[in-house]
Amino acid sequence: MSYPWGFNRRFYAFANYSKQIFGERIQKLSINAGFTCPNRDGSIALGGCTYCDNNAFNPSYCDTSKSIAQQIEEGIDFHRNRYRRAKKYLAYFQAYSNTYASLDVLKEKYNQALKHPAIEGIIVGTRPDCIDEEKLTYFSEIAKRKYVVIEYGVESCNNTTLAAINRGHDFETSVRALELTHEKGIKSGVHIIFGLPNENKKEWMQWAAILSKLPIHSIKFHQLQILKNTPLASLYELHPELFYQFDFNEYVDFIIDFLEKLNSNFIVERFVGEVPPAYLLKKPWNNLRNDQVIQIIENKMEERNTWQGKYYKN
Repeated sequence: MSYPWGFNRRFYAFANYSKQIFGERIQKLSINAGFTCPNRDGSIALGGCTYCDNNAFNPSYCDTSKSIAQQIEEGIDFHRNRYRRAKKYLAYFQAYSNTYASLDVLKEKYNQALKHPAIEGIIVGTRPDCIDEEKLTYFSEIAKRKYVVIEYGVESCNNTTLAAINRGHDFETSVRALELTHEKGIKSGVHIIFGLPNENKKEWMQWAAILSKLPIHSIKFHQLQILKNTPLASLYELHPELFYQFDFNEYVDFIIDFLEKLNSNFIVERFVGEVPPAYLLKKPWNNLRNDQVIQIIENKMEERNTWQGKYYKN
């Protein structure tokens, strides 16, 4: 069967897309540039998102005591040992909100990464309330010569949930940020979490249609992982009944059902989040690596003879 994305996989996989764009494997290098978030520093709230512990996904070489150039060099060495084929890299500004500063500060930090000869572009992880036209104009200029994605933590389409997890913005803010980013000709990514308290499968399935109408370039799915010593962990211990928790096989079927309804133009970057087990309040589903989860999902999609966007209605 021929798929809209032009290669023989049942979903629009980032790995294949990136080879189309760059001609070879490309590797993301996480960078901690020392930003914070407006719901951490008191600007709009304190304490940050109730589920968040940045240490849980920050590689060991990401340390604000090191320059961005040093983090890139150590990241290249780190990944060279794991992925010997990678020769090109994207600087992934991942920790906290990487547009939460003045434009002058942003220019200083991003220019450090962009001048490195191995860096083909940048991925900027941020919040939808930490972007504006001036900053997007700056990123649009970079995008004329480098690969640029602004990656937004949308997390949920439910405003009650967003308030409860202390995000400090609503879903409409995410919609406006995505639309403005698209108007500036910049690619946008989104993160979505399945499993936040007081939500359910029926509601999540409705999000496929809601998200599919938005100008999204790429999407990352995360099953909720409850991290120790977070406000969300405290809530779970008091009221586990508020949380819908998938078992692994159920989640595989759910993700496939969701993909069937999802816009076929969206590049899928991940199906599950990965956190070191030591950070987790509950044991993970299994010890499967991300690539193994992808293979299980693809095998099940083949068994069901289905694909991303099969039931998507434009």
